Amino acid sequence: MKQTPSLDGIEKATLLTRDQHPISRKQISPNALKVLYKLRDAGYHGYLVGGGVRDLLLGKTPKDFDIATNASPEELKQLFRNSRIIGRRFKIVHLRFGREIIEATTFRAPHDANNQISDNTPRKRIQGDSAHSAAGMILRDNVYGNIDEDALRRDFTINALYYTIDNFVVLDFCTGIEDINAKLIRIIGNPEDRYKEDPVRMLRALRFCAKLDFTMEENTSKPINKLAHLLESISSARLFDETIKLLTGGHAVKTFALLRQYEPGKYLFAPTLEALGSIENEDKDKPANKLVNLALRNTDIRLAEGKSVTPAFLFAALLWPVLQIRLSANQDPDINQHQHFQNAVSIVLSEQIQYTAVPKRFTSATKEIWELQLRLERRNRRSIEGAIAHPRFRAAYDFPTTTRRFWGKP
Repeated sequence: MKQTPSLDGIEKATLLTRDQHPISRKQISPNALKVLYKLRDAGYHGYLVGGGVRDLLLGKTPKDFDIATNASPEELKQLFRNSRIIGRRFKIVHLRFGREIIEATTFRAPHDANNQISDNTPRKRIQGDSAHSAAGMILRDNVYGNIDEDALRRDFTINALYYTIDNFVVLDFCTGIEDINAKLIRIIGNPEDRYKEDPVRMLRALRFCAKLDFTMEENTSKPINKLAHLLESISSARLFDETIKLLTGGHAVKTFALLRQYEPGKYLFAPTLEALGSIENEDKDKPANKLVNLALRNTDIRLAEGKSVTPAFLFAALLWPVLQIRLSANQDPDINQHQHFQNAVSIVLSEQIQYTAVPKRFTSATKEIWELQLRLERRNRRSIEGAIAHPRFRAAYDFPTTTRRFWGKP
């Protein structure tokens, strides 16, 4: 085993010794522990970091375990045969252990404020390890530094906590422990600057509020509505990924309520939010609101029971009120009712894709769930047998238990 040198920056941390925190190695993924021990044996420093440490301190079971280290991506690749470097904007190393992936990142240093790139510069042509747009968005962030610098590069204080197998200590470089105890979501650094660096942080703030049942610290929440428009610069594909995280984390009801309360929600579900109306004046008996609330609540229940959920069902429910508005519009006299329905479906899905790039496999399934609503209304035997044999029957059958009760026929 190599001699592990001292780590610069560690002296700036507040330490919680083993008797001051509840984390036990028994709660940590054996594969994550393997990585930590192997890094130490090779002479590197490795720490469990982020949401895994936060959740363990809160008595929750982490969804995954991330590691921060002073080893570079290339050194990690050389040390672990089961590793793969991914990403160009922000290099990450994935260590695969069967179905489990341990994510490892190298300690980040402060961003180079002088390396500004034109907004018209193609991403693949960006040179160097650090670059940002004129608006402040970080386009490349691969400058490495010390552990204390890495902590300040993280988004929220509760995610900037580090756990080490050396004496089983928790390191806090910000106010992470204090904010966990106060149940506060607090962004690290100047809120406006940090949101400009990555506007998705606004969505993450809302997600953590719902997931942890925390409140947002005043300075953290204050710029969100003003800067929500920055989400327009985020690709619709990434916004789809973030939407799935928001709605399939087991707290969809709370999360969607926050999306209706804050402006960023309009950059994910503008047509739906317009159809539902203002949350401040919400009519809970309105069919559209009942439908969406029931669908989100059922999603949370299924996840709590360890069952799977499909984005197709979620989008079918969230866009159903929008579809109803389209269907109620004047019908072209030259087309029949079926064609009117198909046209409305296409328009609604196309509109949503402009906000979140829902993959075709999900939009196709959403469309099938909607189409089956018409078939399930019919009473003839052939139609019923055909509907039952359809691969989307289960989702479609579950769907009208919330829709027919309030909507009737489309």
